[in-house]
Amino acid sequence: MRTQFISFAIGDDQYGVDIMAVREIKGWSEITHLPKQPDYMRGVLNLRGSIVPIIDLRCRFGQGLTDATALHIVIIVQIGNRPVGLLADRVLDIVSFEGTQIQAVPRIAQSARVDFLSGLVTTDEGFMIALIDLNNLLSTSISEALAGPELDNIQKD
Repeated sequence: MRTQFISFAIGDDQYGVDIMAVREIKGWSEITHLPKQPDYMRGVLNLRGSIVPIIDLRCRFGQGLTDATALHIVIIVQIGNRPVGLLADRVLDIVSFEGTQIQAVPRIAQSARVDFLSGLVTTDEGFMIALIDLNNLLSTSISEALAGPELDNIQKD
């Protein structure tokens, strides 16, 4: 069975998310910062009345904060019942792979990124795409932060 992914770049690295989880892709815009959030939680934006937390993937993967500009993009994905924005450098393509083409992530090296990846695929052009496991992207700590009182208060207003 073929699965489609949206591929995108963070620096020179390529990543992919299941296209069925993607709700929208938009350009970077100003966000509202919230106090006492992890560094990778850049803030929230109001998307047509829905408050969407924005995760800086570069920072989440341990590569420092993204110096976001108008050229950066936010991929709005659905994780559970909550929309979440993923800050990335640029969208690349829609790619399609058979499930048998997806290879396991080697667990030899300990890396912050490995825990967030569900597999690796190689394109016909020879590029490797790391597939993001959206359910693992939000660890317990950030899930708690997203469900915290600050965000709940904002949503009720």
